[in-house]
Amino acid sequence: MKTLIKGASVLLPDGSVKETNIAVDGVKIAKVGEATDFAAETVIDAKNKLALPGFVNAHTHASMTLLRSYADDMNLMDWLQNKIWPIEAKMKKDDIFWGAMLAAVEMIRTGTTTFADMYGDMEKVAEVTIESGLRGVLSRGIIGVAPNGEAALEENKKLFDDYHGAGDGRVTVMFGPHAPYTCPPDFLRRVAAIAKERKAEVHIHLAETKGEVENCLKDYGMTPIALMEETGILDCGVLGAHCVHLSDDDIALMKKYGARVAHNPGSNMKLASGVGPVPQLLKAGVCVGLGTDGASSNNNLDMLEEIRLAALLHKVDTLDPLAVPALEAVRMGTEYGAKAVGLKNLGKIEEGCLADIVLFDMSGAAWTPKFDLVSLLVYAASSADVDTVMVAGKLLMEKKQLRTLDEERVLFEANRCAERISAKI
Repeated sequence: MKTLIKGASVLLPDGSVKETNIAVDGVKIAKVGEATDFAAETVIDAKNKLALPGFVNAHTHASMTLLRSYADDMNLMDWLQNKIWPIEAKMKKDDIFWGAMLAAVEMIRTGTTTFADMYGDMEKVAEVTIESGLRGVLSRGIIGVAPNGEAALEENKKLFDDYHGAGDGRVTVMFGPHAPYTCPPDFLRRVAAIAKERKAEVHIHLAETKGEVENCLKDYGMTPIALMEETGILDCGVLGAHCVHLSDDDIALMKKYGARVAHNPGSNMKLASGVGPVPQLLKAGVCVGLGTDGASSNNNLDMLEEIRLAALLHKVDTLDPLAVPALEAVRMGTEYGAKAVGLKNLGKIEEGCLADIVLFDMSGAAWTPKFDLVSLLVYAASSADVDTVMVAGKLLMEKKQLRTLDEERVLFEANRCAERISAKI
């Protein structure tokens, strides 16, 4: 399939915006420019549309959409132990499927084309990824100290064997040990060994709270990042979620091993986990992407909101208006996010890259006047302005109409599942 996106205002890799065309041939971008000799089967009139790479949600728990607003305004461990883990224990495969479907609807509507997910029964999330047309980097969340810790590790192995590369390459599988405080060192060593055997990478929560770091120092005499080096996890290639409380030595270790960060400003703020050292990480050359975390701790999957929060939060935290400029925040949500989740040829609109493209409608009041389109996107626009979404050259939404999912049915089924799992026994 050949598609020509005509007359768009295109965000180019160098940060400039140019009104031009994007020629898409199959799953990739064939040309950015006039493309006068491109025999397109489909032409999209993108006048007054801003074209940018699809957002990459570098850390989420998709099926937690079913728990949106279920437990709010709580401390992290109280939230997990007394509300989230008990209700998650009631979730069945059907709940995982429809929760992920609800997430897929929300992500497509808000311009996310790739998501890195960690949860249980992940074969159901893989099915949703394939059916929706999204790009998924999936890992089975593994709590090593839980009674099903060994079974969960086996499930992650099977997930990799069955789904890595599925959906015409849109599904990537990582291993997902939950965190240092739920996976003891010996268990992490086993995860590292199994991941290395499969040449798979690791997605893990790291240094999310001060308490986590303090307990790790008390129990093991080292920080969570240093523990990841000691157990061999850093040798696998790591996507570290949160990474809020880091020392200079931690940052140096992450740079040394090429570890990447999924920064979750909205969730970190809501759970009062702290402010991650993002400017320091970026200055050190550590790749920092953005994630929403689950919809029960955010409470949405709106990546444009995370981009805005990343740009604003670090300005006020450092008292430096240049801490994270608008363009850098957009790159964190696109190009850097793609690198963070381990994907190549993604996150930029240029020849040879995968054709994951989002068009924003710039006809609204918030886009007027148009002095700086990147600034308008980050500081003024709304994800409701997303008009068209393409993944691997396939339209998932066109003129705000979903093309791959039945939204009405998804909302019905998600409500049905939420009512069942929240009912008192």
